[in-house]
Amino acid sequence: MSIEAKVTLVGAGPGDPELISLKGIKAIQKADVILYDALVNEELLDYAKADCIKIYVGKRAEQLSTSQDEINRLLVDYALNYGHVVRLKGGDPFVFGRGGEEIDHVAQYGIETAVVPGISSAIGLTGLQQIPLTYRGISESFWVITGSKSDGSLSSDLYLAAESNATVVVLMGYGKLAEIVAIYRDKNLHHLPIALIQNGSLPNEKVVLGTIDNILDESTEKRVGVPAIIIIGEVVAKHRSFQQIKEKALAL
Repeated sequence: MSIEAKVTLVGAGPGDPELISLKGIKAIQKADVILYDALVNEELLDYAKADCIKIYVGKRAEQLSTSQDEINRLLVDYALNYGHVVRLKGGDPFVFGRGGEEIDHVAQYGIETAVVPGISSAIGLTGLQQIPLTYRGISESFWVITGSKSDGSLSSDLYLAAESNATVVVLMGYGKLAEIVAIYRDKNLHHLPIALIQNGSLPNEKVVLGTIDNILDESTEKRVGVPAIIIIGEVVAKHRSFQQIKEKALAL
């Protein structure tokens, strides 16, 4: 019996295992091999066949337990030797997930590829907190920006985004929160609402609200850590708890 090599990139969503698509679950059920990341909820592996090979390849925030080159090699090797490989990735594979790089690499070997989109944390976690990324009369667009480029530097797009009225969502940027805040302070946007969401959609989720001027103190007081996303913009004030933040700021 010949092996039919195939690689399917599946977005697992932001963390809650119920936020994966039905098509994603079906792909997991058919997989001969699953390569999964650190941000993937391991409950999803329960859908796999009993004889499915499951391989953890790390990748959390800016840290890599398995290099991208090695992951690319594993995708090809397992597809050619075992058949259907599911690359299970947190969020959406094509939103700062290097999904495009992996597809390009696999395609060089003539291996069939497919993609099952996932709910990106940029959209999913804000929605769960009832923070609308766009809102008539407040925000006409939104930016999703990486907080740290491959060389470790801050994305220059953040400077451009701060010039607009758009909602800005920063992924993989909590470690550079102070630098991001400085950009907005330089624009005299001291009272602009900002939110931090750590472990979004999970039981240990932590949400911290504030303004550009006080978010560093708030994040320290609430002991926020990674993984966390940053949302900046007037729409953050739509969060049900933000009125308390405004009252606290006016009292100072």
